[in-house]
Amino acid sequence: MPPLETSVSDETVSRRPSATLLIERVEVLVVSLPQRRPHPTATRARRLGEYVIVKVFAGGLVGLGEATVLKEWGGDFGRYYGEHPATTAKLITEVFAPALLGKDAMQFERLLDEMNLAAKGYPYAKASLDIAVHDVVGKALGVPVYQLLGGRYRQEVPIAHSLGILSTDALLEEVAIAVSEGVRTIKLKVGLDSDRDVEVVRRVRELVGDGITISVDANRAWGTPKNAIRTIRRMEPYGLAFAEQPVEGLHDMAVVTRSVDTDIMADETAWSPEDVLDIARADAANLISIYTTKPGGLHRALKVAAVADAAGFLYNVNGSHETGVGNAANLHLACALRNCKLACVLPVSAPEDHRQTAIAGRSYLDDIITEPFEYRSGSLFVSDRPGLGVELDEEKVRKYLQGSVAVVA
Repeated sequence: MPPLETSVSDETVSRRPSATLLIERVEVLVVSLPQRRPHPTATRARRLGEYVIVKVFAGGLVGLGEATVLKEWGGDFGRYYGEHPATTAKLITEVFAPALLGKDAMQFERLLDEMNLAAKGYPYAKASLDIAVHDVVGKALGVPVYQLLGGRYRQEVPIAHSLGILSTDALLEEVAIAVSEGVRTIKLKVGLDSDRDVEVVRRVRELVGDGITISVDANRAWGTPKNAIRTIRRMEPYGLAFAEQPVEGLHDMAVVTRSVDTDIMADETAWSPEDVLDIARADAANLISIYTTKPGGLHRALKVAAVADAAGFLYNVNGSHETGVGNAANLHLACALRNCKLACVLPVSAPEDHRQTAIAGRSYLDDIITEPFEYRSGSLFVSDRPGLGVELDEEKVRKYLQGSVAVVA
């Protein structure tokens, strides 16, 4: 029997369409959106909304990405650290974007390796470019970004309305409006005063009744396991769904997790797939908070989720009050992940003249995208347009631009 013919003729090869999408240019800019209100937490009081936007040009198309930088926030014991918009923009312009020029935007893993070779760390900067190449590849293939992440598992994602450490009266007024606008999950920032924290949970539960989910996020600020355990136990009679990052470090997180009935979510402790593996081994949490930014983009976020799936964790996709660009990336990720079964902290992104809520999910008075996200009954619905499904309003970009646009070509 003659051997099977496995070669391909030169003529056949020449007829194949090119499968490459070369990165030709990158533009980097910083925008600052007007906040609806401050969002103070136990670890920061900085204003939100000053973020880095990137444009990746390839094959006549433009992909959008965002670095949702927070300089005061980071991982356990300085293992990961915050980024400042100016520093992040400079790193993208001088280090990471040059490493990607001429490379194939289709090769997500290789592009991340190229950036890691160029400089270690700085996951927010890397995430902005990873998100942008997903957007441009989705546009080139004519598919939404969620298709590049494994396909759409769900069409809508319930949002959690996040409140900073506000005065009790202001907080309760905002909760009432957010719930009237469809929100079914309230997330309360806590950590500065345990007595105040317990009282706020009690008052919110009295206000909303039994049908609304309440969680708290201490951002590690309860300090010791004993304080965290006492505080959570005092909250448990009011139907607390989970407590996010009560303390710092695997050991102390494990002590709290073993000592309370309430589920514990890891956030600052969980950045990489390896971190989630360590959390599982140490029984340091019951839930995981996944970001697009912490692991360095959408592609690596899938790996964080894969380890969480294997370890039996449920999770949400958490955000940092992104503009519509970063929020679109979050939404596509949340819609693609099977075990993303918890409400996600995602803004209801909208330009000022198309806002759909007064309070619920509303971080800013305006946005740089042309159209609002679809929001109904407490949930955001993912776009089925190619790429992220958002476009920039260039007039708004000019309005909120900080400094000048940097071009790398």
